[in-house]
Order: sequence, then structure tokens, then C-alpha cells
Amino acid sequence: MDRTERFYTIDRMMRARQGTTLREMMEEMEISRATIRRDLEYMRDRLAAPIVWDTENRCYRYDDQEAEGDRYALPGLWFNASEVHALLTMEHLLSSLQPGLLEPHIGPLRDRIRRLLDSGDHPVDEIARRIRVLHMAARQSDSEVFGAISHALLRRYQLRIEHLNRRNGERTARTVSPQRLAHYRDNWYLDAWCHLRGGLRSFAVDAIASAQVLETESAKNVSSDELEKVLGTGYGIFAGEHTHEAVLRFSPEAARWVSREKWHSRQRGHFEADGSFTLTLPYSQETELVM
Repeated sequence: MDRTERFYTIDRMMRARQGTTLREMMEEMEISRATIRRDLEYMRDRLAAPIVWDTENRCYRYDDQEAEGDRYALPGLWFNASEVHALLTMEHLLSSLQPGLLEPHIGPLRDRIRRLLDSGDHPVDEIARRIRVLHMAARQSDSEVFGAISHALLRRYQLRIEHLNRRNGERTARTVSPQRLAHYRDNWYLDAWCHLRGGLRSFAVDAIASAQVLETESAKNVSSDELEKVLGTGYGIFAGEHTHEAVLRFSPEAARWVSREKWHSRQRGHFEADGSFTLTLPYSQETELVM
């Protein structure tokens, strides 16, 4: 029985019997007295378990003087490989998220994630040294713009924005009804109903020079189905209703890796006789296919 299982067994025995003895724990888990003592010490010091020695009944138990609403529970802090990666990714993303409406909550949430990681089998600093989450091609967005977008998005107000067209350098003032924010390849995009063009559009947040919340104007609501139909069909952030189909062939050397990758929910793939791999997937603009 590994240490994770022992912690849960100790917790179960303390709750089921209103306390348990060293002998009972040793027999239940078939381990030594020294191991039990180390486990109890770890649970007290690292997991904040309110374990006390009951001198009257001569057993270990949880402190029953705790308020019922604060009843102790073992945190879910033992992770498999994918769970560790998910928490590290979240912690890393929280560290780099654009400040805005959620800024007061990001710091405390990040601290809680780090405490969860730190109370596992490996300290978080050690995990951070051994596992890295790398970002690519991130562009800086204006924090005030991001804050205004977040506020309007959640409060369902319209926005007056000044948007930069990177192709021709022109700035266009337009009113939009924000629908959702998308974080794609380390950059933020605003999916919104554009009242100037009369349709759904995606705007790179870093290309929005200014944003003013129109608190007297309620945002137009677009259904999730319509958003997916217009903006969620293609591969990547350039998704759209009018998509094309790309057929990509990978060499036998690359096929073994590509065949296991998930690029799009509607992709199809098969191996050829020569060992190469053919991948078919939808896209809206060729830019999406450049890696």
C-alpha cells in the first residue's frame, strides 16, 4: 500500500471508529509503527489534519471541537501525469493572464493552486524546476482595454471600440456586443456581434486601441449554436461558417507522432501503404495551417 492509500485509510478509520489506535492501523495496512508515526506527522504538518491523541480512550482521532461547517476533509492533492500538467498549466496561465476584471481573484487562486501542488509528494518549486510550460508568440494587450472588455462581457453591455486593421493600418470605430473571450495560442480574441458590419466577428484584443463600456446599451445576445456555426467550424481562431478542407500528408518518420495528435474535433486520418499518414481537417484561412 503506497502512502496515498495509507492517508485515505487513516482518514477512513478515524471517521468510522471515532478514533483508532496505532495497533489497529498497523494491522489494517500491514506497516510498521515508525511508518504510521511518520504518516500521522505528515498529515498534521503538511495536510493540516487536526489529529489529536485522546488520553482517555487512548486512541488517535480528529479534533471533535471543530465546527460542523469546518469539518476536515483530505484535499484532492495526489495527481497523475495529466492532472499535474493541468494544474501547472493553470498556475502558469494565471501568472500571465491579462489584468482586468478578475485581477483581484487571480492572486489568491494562484496561491491556492500552489498550496495544493506543494502539499503533494513533491514541492511545487521542485515541480516548477522539472516541468516547464512554454508560451509562444504572445502579444501584449492593454490592461485597461482588457478590463473594459471583461466588464462589458460579463455585465452584458455593448462596447465602443477602436480596432486596428493590421493589413492596411486603418483604425475603425465600431460598436460591438461582446459574446465571449477566447484564449488561443497565448493571445486573447473577442468574439462579438459587430453592429457596424451586421454580423459576428473575432477581434484580436491586442489590436483594440481603446474600449468604452456603453452601460446604457444592452448587448445583443447570440446563441451558442450560432456562435459555433459562424466562428467555431474551422480550425483555429480564424474559424468561420465558410470553411475549406485541408488534406495533409506526413512522412513515415513523422506519421507516428502526427497520428496521435488531436488538432480538430472533426479531423480524419489514416495510414498509407508506404507508412505515411494522411490527415484531413477543416480550416477557414491558410494561416491556421502554419505551425
